[in-house]
Amino acid sequence: MRVPVSWLLEHLDAGEVGPRELADAFIRIGIEVDEVRSLDQVTGPLVIGRVAEIEELDGFKKPIRFCRVDVGEVAVPGEEPAEHEGPAGIRTRGIVCGATNFAEGDLVVVALPGTVLPGPFEIASRKTYGRISDGMICSARELGLGEDHSGILVLPPSTASPGECAHEVLGLNDTVLDLTPTPDRGYALSVRGLARELAAALDVPFGDPAVLDLPAAEGEAWPVEIADPSGCDRFVVRRITSLDAGAPTPWWMRRRLLLAGIRSISLAVDVTNYVMLELGQPLHAWDTASLQGGLVVRRAKPGEKLTTLDDVERTLDADDVVIADERGAVSLAGTMGGASTEISTESTDVLIEGAHWDPPSISRTARRHKLFSEAAKRFERFTDPQVCAAAVERAARLLRTYGDGSIQPGRTDVGTFEPPAPITMPISLPDRVAGIRYDRGVTVRRLNQVGCKVTVGAGDDGTAQVNATPPTWRGDLKQPADLVEEVLRLEGYDSIPSVLPTAPAGTGLTAAQRRRRTVSRALAEAGYVEVQPFPFVGESVWDAFGLAADDVRRKTVKVQNPLEADKDRLATTLLPGLLETLQRNASRGFKDLALFHIGQVVLPGASPVPMPELGVSGRPSDAELAQLEAAVPAQPQHVAVVLAGQRERAGWWGKGEQAGWADAVQAARLVGQAAGVELRVRNAELAPWHPGRCAELLVGDWPVGHAGELHPKVIEALGLPKRTVAMELDLDAIPLREDRPAPVISPYPPVLLDVALVVDAQVPAADLAAALVAGGGDLLEDTALFDVYTGDQVGAGKRSLAYKLRFRAADRTLTVDEATAARDAAVAEAGSRYGAELRA
Repeated sequence: MRVPVSWLLEHLDAGEVGPRELADAFIRIGIEVDEVRSLDQVTGPLVIGRVAEIEELDGFKKPIRFCRVDVGEVAVPGEEPAEHEGPAGIRTRGIVCGATNFAEGDLVVVALPGTVLPGPFEIASRKTYGRISDGMICSARELGLGEDHSGILVLPPSTASPGECAHEVLGLNDTVLDLTPTPDRGYALSVRGLARELAAALDVPFGDPAVLDLPAAEGEAWPVEIADPSGCDRFVVRRITSLDAGAPTPWWMRRRLLLAGIRSISLAVDVTNYVMLELGQPLHAWDTASLQGGLVVRRAKPGEKLTTLDDVERTLDADDVVIADERGAVSLAGTMGGASTEISTESTDVLIEGAHWDPPSISRTARRHKLFSEAAKRFERFTDPQVCAAAVERAARLLRTYGDGSIQPGRTDVGTFEPPAPITMPISLPDRVAGIRYDRGVTVRRLNQVGCKVTVGAGDDGTAQVNATPPTWRGDLKQPADLVEEVLRLEGYDSIPSVLPTAPAGTGLTAAQRRRRTVSRALAEAGYVEVQPFPFVGESVWDAFGLAADDVRRKTVKVQNPLEADKDRLATTLLPGLLETLQRNASRGFKDLALFHIGQVVLPGASPVPMPELGVSGRPSDAELAQLEAAVPAQPQHVAVVLAGQRERAGWWGKGEQAGWADAVQAARLVGQAAGVELRVRNAELAPWHPGRCAELLVGDWPVGHAGELHPKVIEALGLPKRTVAMELDLDAIPLREDRPAPVISPYPPVLLDVALVVDAQVPAADLAAALVAGGGDLLEDTALFDVYTGDQVGAGKRSLAYKLRFRAADRTLTVDEATAARDAAVAEAGSRYGAELRA
């Protein structure tokens, strides 16, 4: 909501307080300030002018007018008469203007040459459309008064005289605050509510504009029946006759509407909008002559139609609350009036209506019909049912003052609203919640400032109790916690100490948490970048992955309210989100990528347990808690990496190296080392990996993940870079090791020997290495594959695998004979298992 500072201060005895102090006060009590906009951005000769003559210029694609404007300049005695000099020596200025919403005799705002408008935009005398334009006639937006740029700002006839300084007339010494109250504070969408908040924040007196001396009603103003009390609990009507609906809206009112972002339309509409901004009570003006019979508040009939003020015919829903006469619905209650009863400049007999509507009903109607009017915005956040009569009376008196209307004696006031229920709480509860001791009397004083009627007494246990009855405009105050929030908010959240509780001894990260951090750090140190991909997937991704129809990864949990309609499933693997992140980065020019993510996946069981419906009257039973736990699907923690482009960058040192399946396997080994286990690798086939370049990763004989190059069809379907590789491990499937041994550094030198073994081409290199380790015994410290050869020298269907063997004894210097014997035993074991022979 936008509100001028001058309007707020009109209801406060705040002394010398500036806009910045008011903004700080609002922020302190929890009302967001989006902007503090000063209006004094216009400098130079800005004056009031009267349009003396208008000449329409022809021959242009758009309407162009050449205007003679009286800006209060008169001829000096003794000077020759000017070319454009009227009676009594009044001189006029020629100004070219493209707007057509003003006529001869209208008062306008003129920026003379030398004026600088917001932008900045300097005005100068210049030739345009074949004429000399000696200034500019301004719109509200050009002056910084609002966003209305539909035409020139035309002032009411008696506002000022030509030549007067427009700075003072327009009130350009003011400041506008743009505020965003939280949705539960509907009362703050009014000057009344905001001024009361400031009064509490600044501890200054507040004058309530809703306090009016209401005359006694002498009968009904118009017959009204509330047939749906759940939708409306109060309906007030006042009648004004002999109204001059075409009378101009006074400038002071138009100015406030402009600054609040509301366009001036007509006197009756402007008055209802003004009272809505001032008191927070939306009003509706009816043309009495267009009504047939009394008004009935009811729910819409099935298929009933209504043409609203925006000239759209709407088919109503049975849940919509409407106001009807004998013909049918004539207004969409609390949202928008009907076109058939709209006020016009010819209307002389009007009804002013103020009602209190059910917030949920108005909210549903506004969203159903996409009518987010200013009235609906307030009604759905709760308005003050007590202010209806005062708001109607205020509007009626304004119409009487500025439209020469006659207020009829009768007032219709039907319906019964429930007053707020009293709330009882210990007087020390705010102190206990905040963790500090407030001064004596703070709780009572702050609740009084909110508008509560407060009494203090003793409870059953003898402690002091506060009994507070919330005001009618605070529908959000329902329990002690709400009152505590008000005390803490007005005292200032910054006064509450930020002290973390002391952690008890012996606590800290769990073993699983420490392992996660270690894995993350290890991958980051290896050059991988951690990302947080979108956690949900769509069904189509499994087709792109080439998963079989019965693949368990297709069995997912659906999200009830997804952020994206086409991604409404919880992921069973980290790869879809990670590959989408890689594709997005690659499409933006990043060619060499190494990304990783550690997160949970959701794996529903084969026969999911139904989720129990638990009440709130008491603690669930042990059986209910067990069923609740069983109904939650397994959510293990996985780690995944993806690579594309060059793993080793090209430079002066060389050509670089393309990332391949071996890099994905090495990433898995790196994770295993960080977790304190050694991963075993064997050949496998699993979508979405390439069947010939996919490795299964095992801890012992238990599979924990896969790594390798993605299938070309998957790469094409997902738009990934060529030869993209990926790895995914189930971290929770890797056993936690608390007894991680420290490495032992031997003081004795190693013996290094090489062996080249010829085996069948289908024998995995890792299995052959395992056989060497088993045969080499305790003296074989390490094996490393360094060469693979296939060709005529080893025969068809065979290949040569060359290993570096490192032998070392823990207690002595190893002799060559001992190392050779251990090597021979290792080769013998390889021969026994796989028929391996030493290559000649």
